[in-house]
Amino acid sequence: MIRRLLLIVAVVAVVGTALAACGDSSKTITIGALYPRTGSQGSGGTNEFRGVELAADWANNASIARGTKIKLASVDAARAEQVPDAMDALARRGASIVIGSHGSAISAAAAREATVKKLAFFETGAVGQTAPEDSNGTNFFRMAPMGANLGRSAIDFVQDQLASKLPAHGPLRYGVAYVDDPYGRAVAQGALDTIKERGLDLVGSFAYDANAKDFSPVAARIAAAHPDVLFSAAYVDDGVAVRKALVAAHTPLLAAIGTSSSYCMQAFGNALGPDAVGLFASDKPDAADVNASALTPEGRHMLDWASKRYQSIWHQPMDAAALSGFSNAYALFVHVLPQAGKLTVPDVAKAALAVKLPQGSLANGGGLDLAPPGAVDAGGNRRAAGVIEEWIAPGKKATVWPPAFAEHPVEALPLA
Repeated sequence: MIRRLLLIVAVVAVVGTALAACGDSSKTITIGALYPRTGSQGSGGTNEFRGVELAADWANNASIARGTKIKLASVDAARAEQVPDAMDALARRGASIVIGSHGSAISAAAAREATVKKLAFFETGAVGQTAPEDSNGTNFFRMAPMGANLGRSAIDFVQDQLASKLPAHGPLRYGVAYVDDPYGRAVAQGALDTIKERGLDLVGSFAYDANAKDFSPVAARIAAAHPDVLFSAAYVDDGVAVRKALVAAHTPLLAAIGTSSSYCMQAFGNALGPDAVGLFASDKPDAADVNASALTPEGRHMLDWASKRYQSIWHQPMDAAALSGFSNAYALFVHVLPQAGKLTVPDVAKAALAVKLPQGSLANGGGLDLAPPGAVDAGGNRRAAGVIEEWIAPGKKATVWPPAFAEHPVEALPLA
């Protein structure tokens, strides 16, 4: 109890001092918040924004004595085409620092706008790639895992942790299926690069349209290549459809692993029931999946506070999107802004690169270490939180890797 009280006092002091440095005692800091609140990604975007709201609430309550407040100026951007107007609207409301965006296509558009308009955009959830000409590490920062890293982690997990548990086999044959958009391509590229770098056997890559009406042709292409392991970068609806088509075609697989936006989501498991059992997911963790003992005192306190607060307000547990929004916004509001002498884009960017938080400092188990401009992963968070989950029963998944966060052993369950 004494440690917790000391922690709370310390965090309050840091936030109060930091926000005071950003202006006088009556200053309101306007931070833009760009998320899809409607459309196909509206549910996840709404939950991620709720996490951001909680982080702002915490920062504001912690700095009451100083009278400085964070004001979120929110805007709905359901599609990438809406981003330019949305960013202009936020700029008119006084926001030069913007947080978002949950969706990879939306995020790519936001990175472009931030570069052109010299704003600072902090990505809290989307994992897809941005254009090489965007100012990553200067105007765009990805606090969530990079999509390629999720793909890399998935292949490394299968090869290093799961392969020895599978039925007798020769060298594993890998297939990579992905939705053909910025998110799918980014995540799939990480998997493909890892397969190549490790000298593994790639039997095929299978791009497809997420809006297709019939996924049996995709399943037929996969089956014809005879992979032992299938890696998938999908959204929920197409991910479920491809999996159902593979099961209907009796496609034999030793293992299958997917990523965020599909395999990790409860809706995915609910839709598939027993056909999801034995599948793995490489993703950001839900609040319920974080092993609090692996967190620092600050991380544990914030996980406890945020998960209880979220449940009390919205009457549901924090999913991966909500926890990612909270954790990464908290890092920005509580740790990065304190280091910025002024709330100018260059000052905030400099502070973002300077702040280093160890793994486990944030509620989702991550930390903060943003790569500088010029690095291969410029603007990417090298300490972003990522876990491997497994569907261990119909409708039930558990974190199985890494060991510090595992709540269930890795099992090679037979696939339907």
